[in-house]
Amino acid sequence: MFNNIGPLRKETKQKVLAAAKTLNYHPNTIAQNFARGKSNNIGVIVPYLQKVNLISTFYFSELLSGIGSKLGELGYGLLLLFQSPDAPKDYVQLFLSQRVDGCIILGLKDTPGEVEALEKLHQLSLPYCVVNQTFSGHFFHTLDANHVDGSLQAVSHLLKKGFEQVIFLNGPAEFSNSRDRLKGYKEAFAKNGRVSYNLELVFQGNYSRKSGYQAVASIAPLLSDIKAIFAANDRMAIGLMQGLREQGYHAGEDYALVGYDDSELAKTTTPSLSTVKVPLFEMGELAAEKVLQKIPQTKAKEIPELLPVTFIERESSQIKLDQLSGI
Repeated sequence: MFNNIGPLRKETKQKVLAAAKTLNYHPNTIAQNFARGKSNNIGVIVPYLQKVNLISTFYFSELLSGIGSKLGELGYGLLLLFQSPDAPKDYVQLFLSQRVDGCIILGLKDTPGEVEALEKLHQLSLPYCVVNQTFSGHFFHTLDANHVDGSLQAVSHLLKKGFEQVIFLNGPAEFSNSRDRLKGYKEAFAKNGRVSYNLELVFQGNYSRKSGYQAVASIAPLLSDIKAIFAANDRMAIGLMQGLREQGYHAGEDYALVGYDDSELAKTTTPSLSTVKVPLFEMGELAAEKVLQKIPQTKAKEIPELLPVTFIERESSQIKLDQLSGI
């Protein structure tokens, strides 16, 4: 009755109000929202991996900061939900068990289980947004950056420096942004027109610093002939840089190196890392808006599905081929 919802006799209402005043009762906002079927919370789903603190990584922390900032500005709360990568996917159940008004999903892979779970979510017209993952042939609500163009910019930069081939350390193919980066890598060679790419120079990590470090075993033997490396994120690039330094190769002196994301570490490592700036904070903000605009009575706005990225040159790739030390 505190919401003025439903029929109520005047005498009964006066008695309840008098009792509430005596007890110093104040309506519980959460209970009110629950009764209305609205929680004013948006669930944000992130992958849970043992021994890996994903929230401390630049990628997830920037996205979550953007999401939280925009949700707070618009009067919504953020409910953080961890999901095991191996657990059965049921995003519809999330709405029922957690009573969220919408959900934002981070860290998805393109697998049959994920597609099936998203199809159920989509068919019910529940408010959701998938960030940094697209699904070919499906019209899910997604938000991403232009990773094809980002990779194209990075590799074109190295080719313009005189490097005829570029070693590429990519992420797993289950991520659409890995496939996009590979596409951009290929396009850079096609636009350059001098040489064609060599798929034998494409290696795979898992976007962790450790996988970059481990890739040194395969990449170091190639540096006698190929002096340029592009890594699909800064964490792998920094792992590569550390491992190669242990073997006597120094970025910016013996080879050119470019990362991706423009994390805080890219600015502080020695040498500073050339990279592609991805607007992760802005992606988080827009993902929040994209979900909220699908909630009834929320004002809709046009939100792009691909955000632009920018190449940033720093010390690790400023050197040209003819300036290398010749190790």
